[in-house]
Amino acid sequence: MNDIKYNETLTNIMSRRSVRMYLNKDVSDEDILTILSAANQAPSAHNNQSWRFVIVKGRKKEELVNLISKRAGDFPRPSSALLRMASRSIASAPVTIAVINTGELIRHGTELFEVDKDIAYDFFRTMEIQSSAAAVENMLIAATSLGLSTVWLGILFLIKDEVLQLLDEKGEFMAVVPVGYSARQSSGPAKRPLDMIVKKVE
Repeated sequence: MNDIKYNETLTNIMSRRSVRMYLNKDVSDEDILTILSAANQAPSAHNNQSWRFVIVKGRKKEELVNLISKRAGDFPRPSSALLRMASRSIASAPVTIAVINTGELIRHGTELFEVDKDIAYDFFRTMEIQSSAAAVENMLIAATSLGLSTVWLGILFLIKDEVLQLLDEKGEFMAVVPVGYSARQSSGPAKRPLDMIVKKVE
């Protein structure tokens, strides 16, 4: 691989880590807005930007932690353990950002494309997911560039309806991302070498 130390963007991509425990140190509103501005710059299908970002702090964050902890016992051990770990991550982070798909692209797209409505729904729902996933990745990399740490908590999908209700949001759950300063250094897991995952066709 080429030396990346002089390329700031690649350095941030390569140094991003999933961090699950955070210092008791506030994240500034300016940094949060910077992270969300980066997320909002992600590509989206038809530039629809059918995402919403919910900043969760204080009492509402405590309610989210309590909800997750309470529901964790209702699932088999592997899922329960991940939910409890997620609740601890959110509890230790000063701020958490929830990402929700609004369904706006789905509604508009099925009207624009004169195809079977079930096919159109699947098509545009997939594009909404892809768009919001790109936004979340922008968020993670932007946080890294600011010296902050994050983790993408997809496990909360198991209680997605309750999370949306708690946040007073409608739409489709996408992600919950705690943001803060890492409590410990992490080298991160090893990635598969490219020759295992890349195929070239000509």
